[in-house]
Amino acid sequence: MFPGTHAAVTPDKPAVVVAGSGAALTYRELDEGSARLARHLHDAGLRKGDVVALLAANGPRVFEVYWAAQRSGLYITAVNHHLTADEVSYIVHDSGAKALVVSASPLAAEVGELTGDVGVRLAYDGAVPGFDDYDEALSGVSAEPLADQPRGADMLYSSGTTGRPKGIRPALPERQIDDPGDPYVAVFGAMYGFDTDTVYLSPAPLYHAAPLRFSATIQAIGGTVVILDRFDPEAALAAIQEHRVTHSQWVPTHFVRMLKLPEETRARYDVSSLKVAIHAAAPCPPEVKRAMIDWWGPVLYEYYAATEGAGITFINSQEWLEHPGSVGRGGILGDVRICDDETGAVLGPRQVGTIFFEREAPSFEYHNDPEKTRAARHRDHENWATTGDLGYVDEEGWLYLTDRKAFMIISGGVNIYPREAEDALALHPAVLDVAVIGVPDPEMGESVLAVVTPAPGVEAGPALERELIAHAREHIAAFKAPRRVVFTDDMPRTPTGKLVKQTLRDRYREVRA
Repeated sequence: MFPGTHAAVTPDKPAVVVAGSGAALTYRELDEGSARLARHLHDAGLRKGDVVALLAANGPRVFEVYWAAQRSGLYITAVNHHLTADEVSYIVHDSGAKALVVSASPLAAEVGELTGDVGVRLAYDGAVPGFDDYDEALSGVSAEPLADQPRGADMLYSSGTTGRPKGIRPALPERQIDDPGDPYVAVFGAMYGFDTDTVYLSPAPLYHAAPLRFSATIQAIGGTVVILDRFDPEAALAAIQEHRVTHSQWVPTHFVRMLKLPEETRARYDVSSLKVAIHAAAPCPPEVKRAMIDWWGPVLYEYYAATEGAGITFINSQEWLEHPGSVGRGGILGDVRICDDETGAVLGPRQVGTIFFEREAPSFEYHNDPEKTRAARHRDHENWATTGDLGYVDEEGWLYLTDRKAFMIISGGVNIYPREAEDALALHPAVLDVAVIGVPDPEMGESVLAVVTPAPGVEAGPALERELIAHAREHIAAFKAPRRVVFTDDMPRTPTGKLVKQTLRDRYREVRA
C-alpha cells in the first residue's frame, strides 16, 4: 500500500490538506509528483542507499519529496528548519546527502552557500540562489513510475537535546514500494483503526519522526492528512471541527496550551469526531492527561518510543486510569528490561534504572558514530538497546518514566528526577512553561532550579517565586522541590515540545541556591 494504489482508485481524494489555507495535494497529484521527482533523482545518478535531504516548512510538497525517496530506495533526511545554517549544513554533510530540496526561505539561502558540493539542489515556493527551480526541473519529466521501485526509508537526526544531532540509519527493507510488509501499517493501522476514512491531524513539524511517519502511514492506507503550518491551540481545535478529524497526534506541550485556553474558547469547538488522540515524544504530567481525558473522553492513546526505534510501549485511556503515570507495557517490538547502570544487572519491580528493549537483533545504528552505537547497547546483550531514559516497572510490568539519565540531579547524594517538579508546576495558572534543572551547589553538589515562563499578564518576581516553591512542596517532597525559581521568556524547546536542557544548564550554571 502506498499513494499510487489510492491514486488509481480515488485520484481526486485529498492526500494532504493544510488547515487554514486549504492548500492540498490529491492522491493523483501526490503519486505523479513523487514519480517525477523519483525519475529526476534517478537520472541525476542517485541509487539505492543514497540520501535526499529536505529542509522545508510544513506543506503538501513535503510528502511529494518523502514518497519520491520511498519509491526509489533512497533515505529521506528531513532537517529541522529552526536550526542555524551551520547546524543544517552539518546534517546535510554528515548524512552524505547527494540531493537537497528546500522550500524558499532566508535560511535556505544561507544553507545554499554552505552546501555547494551537493550535486542536486532544488527549491520550491520561490527562488533560492544556487538551487534549480523545482517546478522547472520537473516540468518535462515523465510521471511514469520507474521500472524498479525499491522501498526506501527515513534517516532522521535526533533532536540533539544533549549534544550534536545523531543520524539514525536503519537497514533498507528488501521489498518494492507496493509490496506488503510496512511495519507502521501493520502495527499502528490495526492498533488505532486507521483506514481510508481516517482524517488525521498532525499539528507538529513534519521534520520530526512521529509526524512524518504517521502521516505517511495514513497516506499508505488511503486516509487524509491535515497539517498545521505551525501549532496554535485554538487553530488546532478549529481544524478538528472543520475537517471532522477522527485521529490526531500530540505532545504534552500541545495539551497544556489547549487546556490553558479560556473555558469559553474551548467550549466553542466541537471535538466529538475524535476517535483516537495519540500522544508521545515527552512525558505527560498526570494532571494534564487526566484533564484531557475529562475534556475529550477516553480517546487518549499514549506510546513511549524514540526516533531510534529501539522499542515501544502502549497504553490506552482506561489502562492509564488504572495505572496513572505509566506509559504502557512492551512486547510488540521488544520486551522492557530495567538495568543497573553500573553492573548491567536486571533490576526488580520499582527499582529505577536504564530502560532497555530486548529485541531479536540490533535495531539501529548511529550514522558515522560507532561509539554512540555501542553506548546504546547493553554491555552483555548486543540485541538490548537503550536511548538513555530512566524508569522502572511495577509488579505487573507497567513502565513508568523518571527522566533521562543526563537530566538527573544529584543533590546531597540523593537522585532527584526533574520531571516530578515539572509535573507539579505544569498546570499552575501562573505558569506558561517550566523546566527544572540542577545547578552547582557548593554544599549539596547540585540544587534544584526551576526555570519558568510566566503566563500572560502574570508578574514575575520574588512573590511568584515563593508561591511556586510552596506549591511544589504541597505536591512533592521538599527535597525534590526547587530551591530557586528564575523567570524567562526564552524557553529552549524544540517545536515538538522537547526541552533542550543543556542550553538551560549553560545559561544558569552560575545561579546559586
